[in-house]
Amino acid sequence: MHDFKLFKNSYIGIPNKIKIQGDSGYQGIQKIHVNSETPKKATKLHKLTKEDKNNNRRISKERIFIEHINSNIKRFKILSTRYRNKRKKHGLRMSLICGIYNYELV
Repeated sequence: MHDFKLFKNSYIGIPNKIKIQGDSGYQGIQKIHVNSETPKKATKLHKLTKEDKNNNRRISKERIFIEHINSNIKRFKILSTRYRNKRKKHGLRMSLICGIYNYELV
């Protein structure tokens, strides 16, 4: 639930034409952004239907590419540990790291 709180507190109004896909930590995002989807969770009392499982699998297949990119960027430790430098420089450093990652792809 920590991810959703961060999103909710920093939400600046993403246009509705942009589709947001989140993991199961973003349950309830539909209340904030109409064009969003998250996997459905099962509970002890309510098991997932076959349709729900197929939908979760489809979402996972679409999200796996960005998850791989995130894991590669975490090698630089800027996303995986606490950022202890000036907040102004965070965006610049993230852009540089993403640029290095994109350069490695080519």
